[in-house]
Amino acid sequence: MAAEIVFSVRGESLSWDEGDHIFAGYMSLKTHDYGLNPEHPPLVKMVAALPLLPLALRVPPLQGRWYKTEAYMDGRELLYRNGPGDGGRYSANSLIFRARMSVMVFVLLLALLTFLAGREMFGTSAGLVALTLIAFEPTILTNGPFVTTDATVSCMFLASIYSLYRWVKAPTLLRLLTVGLACGLALAAKHSAILLLPMMLVLLAGEVAGRWLSLRRSIQGAALWRRCGLHALKLFGGLAAISALAVLILWAFYGFRYAARPAGLHLDDMDGAAHGLSPLVSRGVLFFAHHHLLPESYLFGLCDVINVGEWSPTFILGKVLNHGVWYYFPVALAIKLTLGIFGLLAIACMAFLSGRFRPAREIFFLTVPAAIYLGVAIHSTLNIGIRHILPVFPFLILLASGGVCALAQRSRRWSYAVGALVAAHCLSSLMAYPNYLAYANEAWGGPSQTHRYLTDSNTDWGQQLIAVKSYVDQHQIHDCWFAYFVASGILPSDYGIPCKLLPTADTSWFGMEIDVPPVVHGPIFISYGDLYGYEFGSEKLNPYQEFIARKPDAVIQDGVAVYSGDYSIPMARAIKHVHDAWRLRQRKDIAGALQEAETAVSIDPEFINAQRVLGRVLQDQGRNAEAAIHYNQALAIARTMDPSAQEEPVNWINQRLGEISKATAQGR
Repeated sequence: MAAEIVFSVRGESLSWDEGDHIFAGYMSLKTHDYGLNPEHPPLVKMVAALPLLPLALRVPPLQGRWYKTEAYMDGRELLYRNGPGDGGRYSANSLIFRARMSVMVFVLLLALLTFLAGREMFGTSAGLVALTLIAFEPTILTNGPFVTTDATVSCMFLASIYSLYRWVKAPTLLRLLTVGLACGLALAAKHSAILLLPMMLVLLAGEVAGRWLSLRRSIQGAALWRRCGLHALKLFGGLAAISALAVLILWAFYGFRYAARPAGLHLDDMDGAAHGLSPLVSRGVLFFAHHHLLPESYLFGLCDVINVGEWSPTFILGKVLNHGVWYYFPVALAIKLTLGIFGLLAIACMAFLSGRFRPAREIFFLTVPAAIYLGVAIHSTLNIGIRHILPVFPFLILLASGGVCALAQRSRRWSYAVGALVAAHCLSSLMAYPNYLAYANEAWGGPSQTHRYLTDSNTDWGQQLIAVKSYVDQHQIHDCWFAYFVASGILPSDYGIPCKLLPTADTSWFGMEIDVPPVVHGPIFISYGDLYGYEFGSEKLNPYQEFIARKPDAVIQDGVAVYSGDYSIPMARAIKHVHDAWRLRQRKDIAGALQEAETAVSIDPEFINAQRVLGRVLQDQGRNAEAAIHYNQALAIARTMDPSAQEEPVNWINQRLGEISKATAQGR
């Protein structure tokens, strides 16, 4: 497993969030600044930064920017401006590799825990099958070395539930402390670890119910309730101690300091961060903040994670939606799990239904956490990657392993079937090597077809720049264009790629203004994350929609399409003029804004944002009749969007038309 990870990840450039995490972890350890990446707790970031601490690195100074921009941009500077070309000693690849190898310990620990849990619950054979499955599981392999939170929280979820299982079987102080430690590390890994509390409540309630069912055969009346009550008191009292220890460990990662940032630096307002949350959640967060019950950075990050999920668009089964959908994760599982695992799960279900696999406590401890986690994810609106339900994978693998081994021990025929499915799982994974991130099983066409159904970190996390550089060198390309998913958090030029950037949703987010000529001379490289334009929330806002129907001349690492030839991309060209028009309007330069808005509309009259800004500037000038024409054109375009994407533009346009109608009625 370690070999698969090491040899595959060496060919992958920095992915979307890694620079942000590494810099935040480095500053957390160096200056105790926990406010640069509050949307994720410190554990993974700190572990990733540990091997960088002894190095003589030039650290970019903070510039007082918005905390996300600060972390992303300074992370890029830390990693890419300490190489020999900049007078330093450490190339970006060497720094990134050190950080990745440091966090890889968590995925290897996850594999070990899967074996130990499988062996203790179902026997050595089941433990070995589970270990084999997880060692070749593509989604585990691809997320294991990345400096992100998903593999680590998956490890800590399993550690917490497995240690709780061991404690309820044989309660000792050491086992209780182990549960608290695992839960504390889970909380310090990712905010989703708060789900451990409801999971453990259900599991312990199940233990009490199981005790009542077992005792009622021999004990009746008050004695039965007294025995069960004492058992419940012991279990839930233990859970209280576990929770207290976990919170204490979380505080330790923040230096037992409430304030997110050191003296002289401040995080954004907590009231503002909680704004937009449901009233109950908002009041709860502000109560915890007011009484300093949890660290400021942790609470602020929790608000940020919830808020991001509320507006995040989705790409699923080839369709862009402006919201999350309940079936996203079930579909993603159907695509991303190997057919071998599906076969093993089917056999395990059959073993359970036939009564040949019925270890009640073990099945309960594996099913409840997976069901709760998946249920919460299904109701979430943040649909950007299978990695967000990675903690479910070890539980499914353990259930499958236990069930199939129960049958295999009864019949040699089942042993052959199990062996064939395990081999199929391993072979499917090896065929995807080294590009595990874009994995899809054979029923969906394999990794080369994943982009048709899923995008973002399911296919393209910006990790292909090493492979793109190799392609550029091999084909002696010196002039090209690149719509790159991670720009400008990472730039193709950081890897020596000579391409000029094309605008994307994220270049706009980072404030980059990009001039695009009337004709773009290829080759054009387009990340699959940008090809489908899901971050825009609608196909009508995607500058590269026309390329979807074109067959690329090449595909690099199953994530970057290459198109040769010359192309006119009007919407990409108009984006800068739209942004300039809004900016000039904000500066009260109405004449300049009008010129930019008219240019945008002349370039692409079907670009709704161009029509909107031109209407707004004309309205500013009192030219209401002309403004109404452009508003109505924008409204007609909005009506062609997916219903989920219509609400914002339609409401905004109708509000502007209402203002014009009111002004007309008043004779202005």
